[in-house]
Amino acid sequence: MAEICGLKGLRPPREMAAQITCPPYDVVKEGSKLEHHLRKNDKSLFHITLGDHPKETLARFIRESVLIRDDEPAMYVYEQRYGDKIRRGFLTGVKVSGYETGDIIRHEKTFDEKVERRMWLTRETGYAFEPVWLLTKSPVRVVLDQVADEFPPLYEFTSDFAKASELHGIVNRVFRIPEDGKEARALKEFAAHEPLYIADGHHRYHSALCLGQDHCLAYICETDDAEILAYNRVVSGLRGFQTVRDRLALVSENQFRTPPKNSFMIYAREGIFSMKAGRIPDDPIGRLDCRILEEELYPLLGLSPEMIEDEKHFDFYPESEMNKMTDLVDKGAYDLAVALHPVDIRELMAVADLGVHDPNIVMPEKSTFFAPKILSGLFALKIQAGERLC
Repeated sequence: MAEICGLKGLRPPREMAAQITCPPYDVVKEGSKLEHHLRKNDKSLFHITLGDHPKETLARFIRESVLIRDDEPAMYVYEQRYGDKIRRGFLTGVKVSGYETGDIIRHEKTFDEKVERRMWLTRETGYAFEPVWLLTKSPVRVVLDQVADEFPPLYEFTSDFAKASELHGIVNRVFRIPEDGKEARALKEFAAHEPLYIADGHHRYHSALCLGQDHCLAYICETDDAEILAYNRVVSGLRGFQTVRDRLALVSENQFRTPPKNSFMIYAREGIFSMKAGRIPDDPIGRLDCRILEEELYPLLGLSPEMIEDEKHFDFYPESEMNKMTDLVDKGAYDLAVALHPVDIRELMAVADLGVHDPNIVMPEKSTFFAPKILSGLFALKIQAGERLC
């Protein structure tokens, strides 16, 4: 099963943690309010993860003590408080292994251009800056709660992203535990008995695999502490709304919201409509609402799953940003906004388990949105890369 270890590398000093930390690179949309906010902060990790000159920026951060060296191996319990919820996981190093071993289990396919960008960043800097988010069935939360009760926090701050990210306003606390301490030993023991499932960061993990890294930077939490939001979408078809109008029922309420499972809510300039799944297959992938959309709605609009990455036809938003979707439809940027029910963690793991034995079995693209995300910049792992393995 999984093997974990303490981290050595770079981390921010206590007073810099709030400034350098930022959302992961893949949720920062070009031209967005969030990108504008991060770009203005010259001490944000954004300038490394998405900047044109990451090596030079890293050198400046080290020179200006935005990042400091920490070569005493440790793990970091990471607590996020949002609303009435508290999620605790921990940052650690995880031994990189091929998917066929079943130690690290994926549920998404990866795209070469995205993997190459992550590999380029590691080659340029020699560090991994953003953790792969992993889930475990082991009861690690009992250890993490104990640490939060007994240890003083290394960092404690509230994230400020100008209300442009779901990470804005989250209260963060981080606790450092030495690798040779009893708490870290307990976490290692728990990790040794269960595989780890990738929740978020498939391209980060795949780049570590391709680079032949011994370990990757990871954040691990229990499956029950991971929340999946619906990954809703705005759509423009090759054929217009009228081609599907007869298949939809007009909704009397004036609220675009998350629908029940196996049904969909559709916002168009003509009104708000609902659509029920015509057929619910028995297989773990076919019964997913995002796959049912691919089978029942997209063909009517002249769209195919291969077009999902084409921003002329699709864009994707978590259910916390449904107002942005309706605004895009109102402005004519897209024809429809489609809301669907979120994937259940058990559905995801059922697909992931099948994929251990058949690499072609993966979740449909853009099917999950884990939230809130994990901050980048709490630690940078020094990488020892070997030969390219894929």
